[in-house]
Amino acid sequence: MQLYGSKTEQLSRTDAEAILKRLPERIRSALIAPSEEIRFPIKAVLEMAIASFLDLEALGFADCKPGRGQ
Repeated sequence: MQLYGSKTEQLSRTDAEAILKRLPERIRSALIAPSEEIRFPIKAVLEMAIASFLDLEALGFADCKPGRGQ
């Protein structure tokens, strides 16, 4: 997982795909939808989802669309 500001600990595409394969379909779909909507790589969406779960102040999906989600 990426620690924002650090290039050394990013989730790889391979790791992101492995995580997605192990998730229930409804959760996988819920992660893929915003990835397609905001045109972010799925690995970035997974990183945001995990970061926002761990830290409420972390960058989240609403931050990708100014004026929405507030």
